Amino acid sequence: MSVSLIFELHQTSTLIMVGIIWMVQIVHYPLMAHVGEDRFSEYSEKNQRWTTWVVIGPMFVEVTTGILLLFRSSQLRSELLFTSSLGVLAAIWLSTALLQVPIHTGFLKSYSVSQVRRLVRTNWIRTIGWTTRAVQLAILSDFGASVF
Repeated sequence: MSVSLIFELHQTSTLIMVGIIWMVQIVHYPLMAHVGEDRFSEYSEKNQRWTTWVVIGPMFVEVTTGILLLFRSSQLRSELLFTSSLGVLAAIWLSTALLQVPIHTGFLKSYSVSQVRRLVRTNWIRTIGWTTRAVQLAILSDFGASVF
């Protein structure tokens, strides 16, 4: 598989995640505060299971193609914009693992409006991160002929 095709897959998966994360940030997470305490645990369990099916593919493609590009393209590896975009991706994954997943896990046990607010606040890390990556990769794709 050519480096340019891998880059296209990488950029496409990032753009898919940008769309998903903005929908989650502006609509999905804020609506959690309106579910109600009586069914919140059931809602949270289904939300986590169903959302995983939506995000697992693009997130896997994004990280896998990022790693492939890092090892298969010395030109991209030497581009500060590309390596910093991978740093942002690492920050997104860390935020997910250390902030958002524990909050979601807590939702399985109990309802908490303050935790919903915390989820919305901390999710800005991922929202800004994926948006930043989309811009970084768009700039890199404009320089495609010199990078690939």
